[in-house]
Amino acid sequence: MTNVIPRRIILGPGPSSAHPRVLRAMSNPVMGYLDPDFFEILDEVSQMLSALYKTEHYSFVIAGTGSAGMEAGLVNLAEGDDEVLICNNGFFCRRMTLMADRLGVNYSSLDFEWGTAVDLNVLEDKLKKSSTKLVAVIHAETSTGVLNPIDEIGKLCKQYGAMLMVDCVTSLGGIEIKFDEWGIDFAYSGTQKCLAAPPGLSPVALSQRALEFIKSRKTPPSSWYLDLACLVDYWSKDHIAHQTTPVNLIYALREALYLTQEEGIENKINRHTIMSDGLKSGLSALGLELPINQSIALNQLTVVNIPHGIDDQKFRNDLLNDYLIEIGKGLGEFTGKVWRIGLMGESCVAANVFALLNAFEKLLMKYNFEVEAGLSLSSASSIINSANLKPY
Repeated sequence: MTNVIPRRIILGPGPSSAHPRVLRAMSNPVMGYLDPDFFEILDEVSQMLSALYKTEHYSFVIAGTGSAGMEAGLVNLAEGDDEVLICNNGFFCRRMTLMADRLGVNYSSLDFEWGTAVDLNVLEDKLKKSSTKLVAVIHAETSTGVLNPIDEIGKLCKQYGAMLMVDCVTSLGGIEIKFDEWGIDFAYSGTQKCLAAPPGLSPVALSQRALEFIKSRKTPPSSWYLDLACLVDYWSKDHIAHQTTPVNLIYALREALYLTQEEGIENKINRHTIMSDGLKSGLSALGLELPINQSIALNQLTVVNIPHGIDDQKFRNDLLNDYLIEIGKGLGEFTGKVWRIGLMGESCVAANVFALLNAFEKLLMKYNFEVEAGLSLSSASSIINSANLKPY
C-alpha cells in the first residue's frame, strides 16, 4: 500500500480543490483554542464571514461538516410541538427530514418535483393553513442543480411569522447571499465547496431573533455540542470556553477567506457564472442534454443527462482512470440518470472546463456517440475568453 495521495481534477459536487496557500496555512504551529492570539484569528474569521453572508448579526464556525450545521439548526430552532416546515425538492432536503425524524422534531415535508424550485404559491398556501414556527430550505440543491428563491421565501416567512433556516453549503462564496436583507435567521455552509478549503467546518450565521429564541427555550437544545448559544459565547468578545476548536482548520479557512477578499466576492461570483456558461455551452455542443430549466439552474453544479446506451459507472471510471477527472453520480430520483459536474472554488477555472470537455469528447467518441470534434472546446472558449475575467 502506497502513502502517495493521487492527484485529481475534482469536478464533482464537493469537495473542490484547495489553494496551495490554504494547505500551507494548515501546517502552521498548533495554538491553544483559548490563546489570546487565537482569539484574534477567530475575530478576523468572524468578520470576513459576516461580509460574505452580508449580515450584522452573528457569524462563526461549527466544528463539523455542513451536515453538522443542518443538525444544529434543527436542534436549536425547534422545541416541543413547534411546527417545522421542510421544503423538499432534492436529496439534501430529504436529509433534513431524516435528521428531523431522529430528533423527534414536529415537522411536515412540503414536497416538490425533483428538478424544480420551491413553488412560492404552494408554500404560502401551506403557511396560511398552519402555525409554522420554522421553515427550512436548501439554497443550492446539489442533487438536482436547482437554485431556490430564498429572497421570496424570506418575505413569506416574515409575513407569516416563521423563522427561516437556509442551507448554503453549495452557495456561500459562489452566489450572492443577503442574510439580513432576505430575513434569514440561521444559515449554514461548508468550507469544502466554493470557499475552497478542506472539509470539516461549517461556517454559519445566526440572527438576533434566533439567538433570543434559543436562550428563551424551556429546555436546552438536545445536543450540548451543537448548542448555538454556547458557540456564540465562545466566538463573542468574552470567548467563553465550550468545545475544542479545530485550530488548524480555522487557519485554512482564514486563508481561504483572504483569497476571497483579494479576488473580490463579486469577481468570484462572476467567475463561477462565466465558467458555468462555458461548460454548459460546451456540453450542449457535444449533444448532451441539460434537464434543468436554466432560469433556476446553479452555476456551481451542472446536471447533465446520461446519453442512452452509455454505462454510468464505466464512463465515470474511465474519466477518473484515463483523465484523472472526478465527477459526481446522480442521487435519489436522479440515480443512474444524470451526471453532476461541479465548478466550485479553486476547481472553477478555465483549464478544468477545457480538460473536462476534451475528455468527454474523446470518451463519447470511444463509446460511438456522434460528436463534432473540437466544437465543444471552441464553444466554451468563445464564452470564457471573451469575458475578460480578473486574473485568478
